[in-house]
Amino acid sequence: MKRAGIASVLGVLVAFSASTPATALAAPAPSTSRSADCADQPAEARVRAGSHVTERNQPGAAQVAAMEKDFHDRISKLRKNKKPGAAAITVRVHFQVIYGSAGNIPDATLNKQLDILNAAYKGSNVTFTLAEIKRTQNAAWFSDPEGNERAMKTALRTGNAQDLHFYTADLGNSLLGWATFPSSYQSQPAMDGVVVHYQSLPGGALGNYNEGDTGTHEVGHWMGLYHTFQGGCTGQGDQVADTPAEQSPASGCPTGRDTCPAAGVDPIHNYMDYSYDACMTEFTPGQGQRMQSQWAAYRA
Repeated sequence: MKRAGIASVLGVLVAFSASTPATALAAPAPSTSRSADCADQPAEARVRAGSHVTERNQPGAAQVAAMEKDFHDRISKLRKNKKPGAAAITVRVHFQVIYGSAGNIPDATLNKQLDILNAAYKGSNVTFTLAEIKRTQNAAWFSDPEGNERAMKTALRTGNAQDLHFYTADLGNSLLGWATFPSSYQSQPAMDGVVVHYQSLPGGALGNYNEGDTGTHEVGHWMGLYHTFQGGCTGQGDQVADTPAEQSPASGCPTGRDTCPAAGVDPIHNYMDYSYDACMTEFTPGQGQRMQSQWAAYRA
């Protein structure tokens, strides 16, 4: 997740529950004294104002290791029968528009968001189709979707693991969005999906984060991707070989930034960093392969 404030930068954070790994994105705050160094930031959320808010139950290295072990065990079992190949993936999108006195996003904006997802994921062989647009007027859910997440999702979610529920609401001044990982679907299917700030959709009021790529970023987590700065400069990082190691989240669009001694400059243009929306333009082939494998392991 990521986002910038009126004059500051939004980072990405992921919120994980003890049993349901989730990712959360934070929004720009007016001011902050926190360090922007998030080298060990495994969360899937975006943060604003150049600060990185620690989300609830943020997963540590041990939790990530457990997730990866389960993933590789599943892929190994699949390969005994048939090696999972690069197949076309179709995701059915359910836009869940939560609104109060504001937030009743028009269909035209939601269709633009769908177009943005399709453009971003085209190279990864992933297509998003509109399943429904559902509008729910609930002031409490709209103003505090995090606090009301279980009630909101339990009441609204339908379909199966291939149905993406894309919730929009007012996430306040510190969050841009969050998402669940594919590995959590089996244990808590009702919680599956992404939640994004309604002003981060195309044409919204969040400067530098209003081109729809909060949605792109959060859906990346939903498809099984970590942040590009996962693990900092050490270890397996984001588990993708062709994304150069990155010590901490990028802010703005710092061309040439290079925070790790390993080869390659920081992947500031990658959708899974915290750069401005205008700076984010790509997924790598390796990320596409990981999405395919995560889909085969958990959603196919």
